[in-house]
Amino acid sequence: MPIRRFSCMNVLSLTSSAVKKMQALLEDEGDDSLCLRVFVTGGGCSGFQYGFTFDTEIAEDDAQIDQEGVRVLVDSLSYPYLDGASVDYQESLEGSKFAVSNPQAAATCGCGSSFTI
Repeated sequence: MPIRRFSCMNVLSLTSSAVKKMQALLEDEGDDSLCLRVFVTGGGCSGFQYGFTFDTEIAEDDAQIDQEGVRVLVDSLSYPYLDGASVDYQESLEGSKFAVSNPQAAATCGCGSSFTI
């Protein structure tokens, strides 16, 4: 099965602050082959949680989103849970983090890192 490529359609998008932070992180890493992998795994206080990692391996069934030079990968199991979601980078007095706004989530925990469907 070929890799599904999307250009910021309705799959998963990054806000401008998330793009800027990702560009800075990728530049710090110094490896042009790196992609940001966004995934969903079981856990957290609400049942599912988001994960972020750098990856150089693109699986055959990964969705690949290209946004302003940042390549985002979503595996086929996480894809249905992230469809239409947006990733933002937020800075506050409490710290900084990537936060996901997800229309698929019925509820999220107080810290925003886990959710239910």
